Amino acid sequence: MLRAPVGGLFRHVVDLATGQAKLGHQVGLIADSSTGGEPASRMFQAISPLLALGVERFPMRRPPHPRDIDAIVRVSRLVRRLRPDVLHGHGSKGGLYARAACFLAGRRQTTARAYTPHGGSFHQQPFHSLYMCVERLAASCTDVLFFESDYIAAEVAKGLREIKGLTRVAKNGLRPDEFAPVATPADAAEFLYVGELSTHKGVDTLIKALALIHGGGLCAPHLAIVGSGRELNRVAALVQRFNLNRYVSFYGVLPVREAFPLGRIVVAPSRAESLPYLVLEALAAEKPLIATDVGGVGEIFGPHRDRLIPRDRADLLAEAMLRALARAPEAAQAESLALKTWVAKHFSVDAMVGEVLAGYREALAAKGAEKRAEKHA
Repeated sequence: MLRAPVGGLFRHVVDLATGQAKLGHQVGLIADSSTGGEPASRMFQAISPLLALGVERFPMRRPPHPRDIDAIVRVSRLVRRLRPDVLHGHGSKGGLYARAACFLAGRRQTTARAYTPHGGSFHQQPFHSLYMCVERLAASCTDVLFFESDYIAAEVAKGLREIKGLTRVAKNGLRPDEFAPVATPADAAEFLYVGELSTHKGVDTLIKALALIHGGGLCAPHLAIVGSGRELNRVAALVQRFNLNRYVSFYGVLPVREAFPLGRIVVAPSRAESLPYLVLEALAAEKPLIATDVGGVGEIFGPHRDRLIPRDRADLLAEAMLRALARAPEAAQAESLALKTWVAKHFSVDAMVGEVLAGYREALAAKGAEKRAEKHA
């Protein structure tokens, strides 16, 4: 289960549920009904035939809220009715609901409680200390923890101080068809941003870097922005402040492979990430990519990590953008192929699904041993 059916977290859950169902497992999904809009509805409709346990959607609040109690009770009723082998919560709110619901369902409940943090409460933000207190309490009701990156594994260990349950790293992965290159038309913008318009994604740093390039007078590149978010108006105001309206185009939300032809060079200027799908997808599509060295991005680049730049440095980002524009096509293509080869070898959906299923089996075996010990005590 998860809260908001949007972004990379939703992609991760859908890929996992699809992979498990195709291997013959009975799977269901629980998600918020007030977010995701039409794209989420279409995705749920598409995946529903695979979900033997169905889809349950009801309102879930993003910040802590008294109605969280109602949601937990509703999930616990589903657990008692369906008696799943595993209830797997994704993200901070989904993880809380899953573990608390299993606890309310009763001590005799044999359901294993799994949790995959996707960054969320473990990123430094307002009320971080409060979130860590809740995470530590919920950790006592966790049978197995999954991490989508080594970075998040380290952050969770630091935040929880002690992890008593089972742990596994199951990194985000791509399907084989996603490794096909995407052609870029001659009239595409020089640069492309794809993702949520929010502070932690660093779009403001990108706008400032573009302004520095224009101010230098050497060239006047264009930027295509694909995505939406609560800070759309702030980003648009920043574009206007730097008098870049003629050079920046907003396209709203598009499937990523429809977005890629809009720009030659993808820029991912994030301030915080776990293991972003956008970076994986861009490299798989052989798109030149400029990214910041945050979260698990370095794990994706592997031996090519020295190509990453520091976060929050508009000056360094502008320099990297200018270098990318000046780079010989042959050199750019060689680098893109090397990165694509690395990603194909280390980040696959099948490996992710296999690692999660292995974790389920281990958690269920441990839970069975615990029940047998209680019975004979």
